[in-house]
Amino acid sequence: QSLKLTYPETLDRIKEEFQFLQNQYHSLKLECEKLATEKTEIQRHYVMYYEMSYGLNIEMHKQTEIAKRLNVICAQLIPFLSQEHQQQVVQAVERAKQVTMTDLNAAIGHQLQTQHLSHHAPPIPLTPHPSGMQPAGLAGISSASGLLALSGALGAQAQLLAKDDRGVHDPEPR
Repeated sequence: QSLKLTYPETLDRIKEEFQFLQNQYHSLKLECEKLATEKTEIQRHYVMYYEMSYGLNIEMHKQTEIAKRLNVICAQLIPFLSQEHQQQVVQAVERAKQVTMTDLNAAIGHQLQTQHLSHHAPPIPLTPHPSGMQPAGLAGISSASGLLALSGALGAQAQLLAKDDRGVHDPEPR
């Protein structure tokens, strides 16, 4: 067979190849745009997670500093307590140092269940964190559970003090 082609056949073949290349270019361009939008979205998520991580890191350092200060305050106040109360406080502090996240979550979950079961409990007002840097999703959870745990501990302590006050009338303030 002869490979001699006429000018119109050659032009048609060039047109077909050009259209094929143009279609390939168009599909590659669409894919590139799609990848660019995915890249932008991933970068946005990265920045969001970085900000959350930074905020949580700051909050962790704040909580560590608070714990250190409370430990110093407890160490300063323990000598003023009676011998019996000193032992109780030291034991309670040691138990508190050994609490794991699992224990804390279980205690908070139990407290939430008891609050939902007894509708007599007054609602606890949740105020925003003063720094205002907490991420929206985690901030509500951590501050709510922290306040719930704190309010439960303070309520139990108040009940114990009330029981102690009924039995012994001590002229010195505690």
